Amino acid sequence: MPFVTQNLEINSLFPTPFVVLQLGGDDGANERLKARILARVESHPSVLKSNRGGWQSDTDFQDWAGPEGEALLAVASEIGTKISARQTADGFVPADFPWKVNAWANVNRAGNTNDMHTHAGAYWSGVYYVDDGGVEAGGVEAGGVEAGGALELMDPRGVMPMMYAPLVRIGIKGCLTAGGSETFQPRTGNMVLFPAWLFHAVQPYRGDGVRISVAFNLGV
Repeated sequence: MPFVTQNLEINSLFPTPFVVLQLGGDDGANERLKARILARVESHPSVLKSNRGGWQSDTDFQDWAGPEGEALLAVASEIGTKISARQTADGFVPADFPWKVNAWANVNRAGNTNDMHTHAGAYWSGVYYVDDGGVEAGGVEAGGVEAGGALELMDPRGVMPMMYAPLVRIGIKGCLTAGGSETFQPRTGNMVLFPAWLFHAVQPYRGDGVRISVAFNLGV
């Protein structure tokens, strides 16, 4: 053969970060935070933004969420700092600025969902799952994965990768869904962060439980 492959290198030049971590610690913190959020549901009406059904608080979560809410947002800010850098005349250095944080609570029951949207005016966005609504238990009856409610993240390149040949895919890890979307099925205690410009939605929750989460934005 006139040509023989010697080196094959595949690089991801324009990756979009999606950060997932599990928060541990005080086992009762989630229950206290859950109780405080459900009490807020009873005393305050829902705002209407991307949510279709369910309950969403105003962006004043940190004013009423107590020490657990304060600690939660401190962790979010810490992670935001770890995954950010600041550009200087000498190059990039670790981020060293305080984040402007706003946050709100969400309570979804059967049939509730959130439309596709972005978070303008922020740099990072994220969600902490106080209660996954029974997904951990597994099974339809127990509100398992089949209960839905996954976080859906749209390919930021839009449909362009599928325009020419819809049935052809880039056969490289992380590229098979190019032009479509990825989903993340949350578990209690999960926190996720992603760029605020990334289009995202929440698929309909179909379980019998209550899905409780805290969403937040980090801005500069």
